[in-house]
Amino acid sequence: MATIKQVAQVAGVSFTTVSHVINLTRPVSADARARVLAAIAQLHYVPSALARSLKSQRTGTIGLIIPNNTNPYFSEVARGIEDHCYGAGYSVILCNFGDDPARQRNYLNVLLGKRCDGLIMAALAPADGELLHTKKIPVVLLDRAPRGQSFDVVDVDNVAGGVLAAQHLLALGRRRIACIGGPQEITLSRLRLDGLRATLAEAGLPLAPALCRYADFTSMGGYQQARALLALPAAQRPDAIFCCNDLMAIGVLRAAAEAGIAVPQALAVVGFDDIDLARFVYPALSSVAQNTRALGQLTAQCLLARIANPDLPLQQHTMTPALHVRESSLLS
Repeated sequence: MATIKQVAQVAGVSFTTVSHVINLTRPVSADARARVLAAIAQLHYVPSALARSLKSQRTGTIGLIIPNNTNPYFSEVARGIEDHCYGAGYSVILCNFGDDPARQRNYLNVLLGKRCDGLIMAALAPADGELLHTKKIPVVLLDRAPRGQSFDVVDVDNVAGGVLAAQHLLALGRRRIACIGGPQEITLSRLRLDGLRATLAEAGLPLAPALCRYADFTSMGGYQQARALLALPAAQRPDAIFCCNDLMAIGVLRAAAEAGIAVPQALAVVGFDDIDLARFVYPALSSVAQNTRALGQLTAQCLLARIANPDLPLQQHTMTPALHVRESSLLS
């Protein structure tokens, strides 16, 4: 691999002149600049990012840690983050820890070792929060990361999303409304169910324990729980199911088709996240939308603002969800 000194030798200039051309730190004559650029091209020289970062105290990189990149929700949020960061001159290092806490801590240590300028965390263990405070690195939390950690937060009003789903299903005349939540230890899932449960209670239709199930935010999880719900006796079988993410709701659609239950005539289905795939399954899935791309962009904006001004007051951005009604809960 070529070095800056080799570039200087080929160009016939000092290595400090090469540095000035690369970093634009001092005017250089047009002739010297042309020779330096020609030498760089000839030797395929790539400036050392580490050396430049040691001088500037910036690496131009952002670390992004997510639980599961096979979930389209996270890939769409990551795209929004990456697009905004790229436009601002930053590269994003994506780490998927597959819901494994040990792997998450390992990735966190890797990103800290790479001297990232800031981190975006979609999940965070309490001990990791203490570590990040010690390192004094800019951090923004979103999605599953716990609140109350004295970090900037970008999230969605999950309770309001549950309320929207419940109001919609009640307006359809559904009275045996079931739900499939995510893992019970994940706060955002509990909040979505809280919104649903409170709205049903206000309507005089408290959520029956037998109609409240939990899965792992996957299509298979939703499918398995839906099969159990749809196997209940006819008098207890739900006429609507609200799922705390779209992947589980897609699993519900499959289970209903296998059971010969018409959607939405006999069973209305509503998901949460409004991933791109929701529009293309059959029937098209109604979903509580949180505009994943915009969420990612807002998260990136928040982090870059923190990097630019570490003394900013703590930021809390909560996006308002909207219900997108499609064929899975739309009666003609």
